[in-house]
Amino acid sequence: MNGARWLAQALVAEGVDTLFGYPGGAIMPFYDALYDVPELQHVLVRHEQGAAFAANGYARASGRVGVCVATSGPGATNLFTGIADALVDSVPMVAITGQVPTGLMGTDAFQELDVFGMSFPMVKHSFLARSVDELPNIVGEAFRLARSGRPGPVLIDLPKDVQNADASHLPPHVPQPIDDVEAPKDASLHEALALISLAQRPVIYGGGGIALGDAVQDFRTFVDATQIPTVLTLKGLGALSSKHPLNLGMLGMHGSRAANLAVQEADLLIVVGARFDDRATGKLAEFAPHARVVHMDVDACEIGKLRVADAGVRGDICTTLAKLTLACAAHLHGRNGPARKAWRSQCQQRALQFAPRYDAPGATVYAPALLKRLSETAADAFVVCDVGQHQMWVAQHWQMQHPRKHLTSGALGAMGFGLPAAIGAQLQDRTAQVICVSGDGSIQMNIQELATLRRYNLPVKIVLLDNQALGMVRQWQELFFEQRYSEIDLSDNPDFIALATAFGIEALHVDRAGDVDTAIAALLAAKGPALLHVAIDTTANVWPLVPPNRNNAQMIDDASSPKETPHALPA
Repeated sequence: MNGARWLAQALVAEGVDTLFGYPGGAIMPFYDALYDVPELQHVLVRHEQGAAFAANGYARASGRVGVCVATSGPGATNLFTGIADALVDSVPMVAITGQVPTGLMGTDAFQELDVFGMSFPMVKHSFLARSVDELPNIVGEAFRLARSGRPGPVLIDLPKDVQNADASHLPPHVPQPIDDVEAPKDASLHEALALISLAQRPVIYGGGGIALGDAVQDFRTFVDATQIPTVLTLKGLGALSSKHPLNLGMLGMHGSRAANLAVQEADLLIVVGARFDDRATGKLAEFAPHARVVHMDVDACEIGKLRVADAGVRGDICTTLAKLTLACAAHLHGRNGPARKAWRSQCQQRALQFAPRYDAPGATVYAPALLKRLSETAADAFVVCDVGQHQMWVAQHWQMQHPRKHLTSGALGAMGFGLPAAIGAQLQDRTAQVICVSGDGSIQMNIQELATLRRYNLPVKIVLLDNQALGMVRQWQELFFEQRYSEIDLSDNPDFIALATAFGIEALHVDRAGDVDTAIAALLAAKGPALLHVAIDTTANVWPLVPPNRNNAQMIDDASSPKETPHALPA
């Protein structure tokens, strides 16, 4: 029993069943230990960044801790993008990296880097094991910290001699309990209730903390009980069904007109697990200028960080929502009832007035219509996005049912996230339907993971929207840089059908609107992994759009932009 074997058994004790990684010299003792631990399924990716994103996707979809492994030096640094993504989107992960033996640390040994120090800005905590006796405390603390409070990534840097050291004297690992989440204080709840009772034009503003706090049902109950119009952030999508009559859609840069106008006119924002991200608020100084703020969050650092909270409610989101739901039932039918009813009616009317249209002219494929149709056909699927125009089209047009079924790189906006994250989502539940929506730019950042998809025969379905450009950058250059198109041309893309086929992935192609239903049916009917290559117009843009340094009421669309696109229709 050496340190590496003890660690492998400790992972089993922590409930880990799947880990993603790539072997190398400094982590080789751990890989040798895995040989004798059948309870751990190791998934061999083709690049360490794929390992981190796959663990990230596994954790987002399941709510459990994702685990990734790499060797020292470049192996560890290749994990960092996926680790950073987990930090800013609050994803529970443990990353294990090999390190040169302790006696060689500081000597510029082969593949030696100060991974412990480099990781500080992108983790909740880092550990460097200097002796095998430290392992029980390190492993227990790593998983406790990853799960506790606001979740996030933790790194364990493991020198090779510690992995090889005798561990026969160490006790079997016992997981540490996670910290109890503090209940909200009664005084803060009373302050929140007073503001809610006085409001005539309230709006609920829900974010990613709803899913992180396992508060989806409590949130839905609160919305139904209060009958308050609701907007959601990118990470909050699905907390309320897309078809719910009070759901006005996503707010922010590419949010719906109904959502953005409601927020700008509201006299109260009830903020649930959101952090006033710049993509949601637009010009912060002009965001919701008439609104007082009730801000609920588990993380005290977020309350009042960007917008002063008139009532800050720190604590468990489930408990907060449950108590406010009971209290609001007795207070929301007073003198402000008629005003709130008129406000609700106005918001719902706008949602109908500004609802997206899908009757785009022309014979070519209109991406929003395809995505809406796909989401209706595969209603219970996990949808995993890369970053770019396709990501925003999914946010706008996919019929979301639950926030854990929408996996997207939110705060970091990391291209290359989609395919490996979809692999992680599929491996946390092999019976689930997982659809990866990617772009021709994003997919090439980790396209080598098609080999991983094929090796494990994972039935992930990939929808590749190909506009032969870096679409979001091209859109901004068109609108805000005088159409000076700099380094966005991808017209020399590879033949994606041939490429997928070379990896052993079934591949289909569609380029005409009339063939979309047939293509979707064929994609979903494929037994194993499959790719649908969708050719779309290079000039298609995402609408509406809040320009930089503007408030959310100052949206533009294809009619008011410098150049009208053939397939985007008025929102």
